[in-house]
Amino acid sequence: METPIAKSGPGKTSLILLIRRGPVTLGSGPASFSTLSCPRRRSRCHNGGVGFIGRRSFLGGVAAIGVASRARAGPAGGFPVAPSPQDFDVLDFTVEGDRVVGNRFVLCVPTHLAKDEKVPLLVALHGSAETSDARIGAYAFVERYGLGDAYARLRRPPVVRTLPKEDYFTDKLLAELNASLVAQPFRGIAIACPYMPNAGRMDHEAKVLDAYASWIIDVVIPKARKEAPIYADASHTSIDGVSLGGYTGIETFLRKPDTFGAWGCVQGALGSLRIVSYAERLAAVHQQSHKDFHLETSLGDPYHDGTLTLSEALRRKGVANELLVYPGPHDQTWLQESGTMGMLRWHDARSR
Repeated sequence: METPIAKSGPGKTSLILLIRRGPVTLGSGPASFSTLSCPRRRSRCHNGGVGFIGRRSFLGGVAAIGVASRARAGPAGGFPVAPSPQDFDVLDFTVEGDRVVGNRFVLCVPTHLAKDEKVPLLVALHGSAETSDARIGAYAFVERYGLGDAYARLRRPPVVRTLPKEDYFTDKLLAELNASLVAQPFRGIAIACPYMPNAGRMDHEAKVLDAYASWIIDVVIPKARKEAPIYADASHTSIDGVSLGGYTGIETFLRKPDTFGAWGCVQGALGSLRIVSYAERLAAVHQQSHKDFHLETSLGDPYHDGTLTLSEALRRKGVANELLVYPGPHDQTWLQESGTMGMLRWHDARSR
């Protein structure tokens, strides 16, 4: 198959080798690669440009950057790269936008679709730990939050526990999940994972959030729809976020509600003082046009009480919402085991 190669940013050389099972990023962390026997390689830049490089140049660049990547990898600055996803390709884009606010995202495109089949789009925002670097943020769900594994487990039920010493499900929640997958199998969605800044640590937070919301709506979503077989209507478009991504996600949703059919958050850092206002604003949006809401937390989540308060406040206003409460802490292992899966399942099921 054709092999898209991407060059990442001014002064940075980062080749991305896309094979059927997903991406291998060379020059940005630990990597492995497959040598393909095609005489020429199609080069696809992040800005959409297309060109060709010769086989010798391609293999030479891969070898050189692979060595550099291995030399840089390690405890000092690297982190483990997740296994290549089984069920989607990962496309990496540097697009129009402010470099500080956002100009990079990855798009996870299902590879299991039938001819002419379209899927919904989920915009998924990462947490605060990944706001320090555009690449780390864009790849957070793929490399740190277990997105590929969660997607694969949902497509191949029954879902079972994978941690020998921890239970981040309950028997009841696991049974309900597997029963739902029998009644309504997971069909798949496309996921756009943009880098997200920590607006609260920047001057003029409201203006930063304005600019970020505009970038998501005007650049990221149109680009995703152009590059993948995605429905182009609001009802099949949703936004969700983890921790700080929950806060940025709700601020984006409330600024541009006509773009989305749903908003959700996973262990959302919404701020206890904002909960009442958020409930009122979400209810007002819902009254104008029906929206779906997803709230997910865990018993050890510092934002557990705020999540439950928001869910109950919405219900008192007559706004239905799905509340998922798992056992477990606020960390990446929890996301890998159950949190990311809960998010994916809800967004896939609601849009059918």
